[in-house]
Amino acid sequence: MAVELFNNGKHICLAFYDLVDEEHDHAVQCNQFMIADSGHGALIDPGGNLTYNALLMAMQRYFPSKELVWLLASHPDPDIIASVNKWFVASPCKVLISKLWTRFVPHFTTGRDIQGRIDGIPDEGMEIPLGESRIKAIPAHFMHAEGNFQFYDPVSKILFSGDLGVSLVDHDVAGLPVKDFDAHIPLMEPFHRRYMVSNKILRFWAHMVRQMDIEMIVPQHGQRFVGKAMCNRFIDWIEKMPCGIDLMTQDNYRAP
Repeated sequence: MAVELFNNGKHICLAFYDLVDEEHDHAVQCNQFMIADSGHGALIDPGGNLTYNALLMAMQRYFPSKELVWLLASHPDPDIIASVNKWFVASPCKVLISKLWTRFVPHFTTGRDIQGRIDGIPDEGMEIPLGESRIKAIPAHFMHAEGNFQFYDPVSKILFSGDLGVSLVDHDVAGLPVKDFDAHIPLMEPFHRRYMVSNKILRFWAHMVRQMDIEMIVPQHGQRFVGKAMCNRFIDWIEKMPCGIDLMTQDNYRAP
């Protein structure tokens, strides 16, 4: 079932939290997102084959597949973009992904009829036209991929944060917003300590997003942060957290 994150009658943001259901509990829980503006649509991190059919059916309620303009990929992991070939068949959409990964995406396809359908986002990010609005690709490199982007929607003031802010929770909880931040920390901390590269980049990110008008931070796994106060709690927490290479020692590099 879709969760409506924003709807002003012309611009709609939806999140799908249950397309990878408990029947596939061997697969990581992951969220998919849709933005529609003036009858044109973008999917953010549409996922792999486990999510494709349900996401296609849900999307059609808001715009036809021929009006799917973009697949916006934060990074090239299978749970982000492995269904790309099916979307290429079902719609005229293009993929936007970091320029570091454009030559990797074709490995998820048959290699046929993809000429001109995969575009690279420059390291500094870019604005992406969608209907009468523009989505911003925000640099999030090394969180956790070398070339990595988050997507900010200025209309809804939602930051789709990819793997930053992830919490490892059950399917029936993922669609709920975070209510108690302190109780939520143990659900986030192990993931971020391993998957984020260093505290240095987290500080850079925190400085950047504090200058943005953000009402919601929505990660690709787990629960979302709603309201400026809760978003700021997350930003303050992540800014101080040691992670990745900060925690590595020679003990982590010993031949077995």
